[in-house]
Amino acid sequence: MQTTLHGASVTLRPATAADIPALTAIRSTPEVYERWHGDRDDMAASIAEDFAEPDTEVFVIEHEGRVAGAIQWGAEEEPDYRHANIDIYLDPARHGRGLGTDAVRTLTLHLITAHGHHRLIIDPAADNTAAIRCYTKVGFRPVGIMRDYERGLDGTWHDGLMMDLLARDLPVEDRTWRGPSDPGRSVTPPA
Repeated sequence: MQTTLHGASVTLRPATAADIPALTAIRSTPEVYERWHGDRDDMAASIAEDFAEPDTEVFVIEHEGRVAGAIQWGAEEEPDYRHANIDIYLDPARHGRGLGTDAVRTLTLHLITAHGHHRLIIDPAADNTAAIRCYTKVGFRPVGIMRDYERGLDGTWHDGLMMDLLARDLPVEDRTWRGPSDPGRSVTPPA
């Protein structure tokens, strides 16, 4: 069962079927659709498929009581390669307010403190400067370019940027977990 997480200005709560209409509207905006794709004729079905992925947990990002986007995570559980990955999309009408940074930071802290992950990855398109700036603010660092990583809407291949964050590199100012049951607890990242 997923937990509701509280950031500085966003709440991350488990996504439900009732969220599909709001998320469909967000995923259908040109800015989000360009990066996340999906079935243009049945975006609701694409979102329902995301919810049904067995190894992915999807949270709705709420801001001021309204759905602002979604953030999800999955994990590689093989002990010698254990890590978690994050993906996010946010309503373009809410860009530029720090909500994405707050959502990524909140989930990052949860994955490190509650799930014991020592390494997190995220893989924005190499030309998505706003996303890269957001993830860098949280503490993610570029690892390298993944050439011809993803097919774009135009049918051509585009590069991706692999970024990671190690728990030991978590910025000191972010080491306070504002979790639901233990607000204000100081975080000591796993070794």
